[in-house]
Amino acid sequence: MSETPSITGEKIWLDGQFIDWADAKIHILTHTLHYGLGVFEGIRCYRTADGRSAVFRLADHVRRLFDSARINLMEIPFGRKEIEEASLETLRCNGLEEGYIRPIAFIGEGAMGLNPGGNPIRVAVIAWPWGSYLGEDGMRNGIRAKISSFSRHHVNAKMTKGKTCGDYVNSILAKREALLEGYDEAIMLDVQGLVSEASGENVFVVRDGILQTPPLHSVLDGITRETVCELARLRDIPVEERPITRDDLYIADEIFLTGTAAEVTPIREVDHRTIGSGSRGPLTKLLQDAYFDVVAGRDADFERYLAYL
Repeated sequence: MSETPSITGEKIWLDGQFIDWADAKIHILTHTLHYGLGVFEGIRCYRTADGRSAVFRLADHVRRLFDSARINLMEIPFGRKEIEEASLETLRCNGLEEGYIRPIAFIGEGAMGLNPGGNPIRVAVIAWPWGSYLGEDGMRNGIRAKISSFSRHHVNAKMTKGKTCGDYVNSILAKREALLEGYDEAIMLDVQGLVSEASGENVFVVRDGILQTPPLHSVLDGITRETVCELARLRDIPVEERPITRDDLYIADEIFLTGTAAEVTPIREVDHRTIGSGSRGPLTKLLQDAYFDVVAGRDADFERYLAYL
């Protein structure tokens, strides 16, 4: 399985200007560092089939960044278009034809304690090369997952429509537990015991030709998730948002994960139960191929999702 490599680059966009990578530093009393209240996005840029570079669903990701900020009572001191252009320019400044983009808004130094008061809201955009999050072999042949002992956040304990920095401590605990036990990824249940998400991905189950995924009340409204649902419906594949139990996973014909980092990654085993044939299933492959056609600019119907450099 592929882990995030150490990353370096040339320039980082910070508070409206580009600075050298090595100079992108913050004060030790940065409020978000201590209390976790910040918001972020993960966005991908792909090398397209015609040799150009395009960011996938940039405007949708930036909109969600601003939605996350509003949920958390943070006022981002830039407009959405400014963050979109900063994302594109960060790729250009670092000479990246493909890569991962991380916009983040965080609370700067000033007051400490649980009320950040008038502390400034700071914004950065970083970009770096990043291949398959769960490994090339996992993309082709599937990964092994375990049901985590850690529950996903309750809908009223953590508002699920935002990508909030501190919420991902829950994901880190689940991911580390899975890795320590020899698995590649964790699947997390909600407090009712129903399937919620993986540590950083949405979950899809295939049973008797029907594509099933948990409803949005307890999971992040994933942009890749939405795209895959759209691709499935265009191919007359039934899509159901429904509660999924742990044993629904064990008897599934296919399972796959979706996310900006994970893209479309099949699962071949859950808790020592082989899923389907024990390899990437046919419907998973169909949707995986369709997704990569979209991000590579080979599907003219989805050209609207690409922002070219």
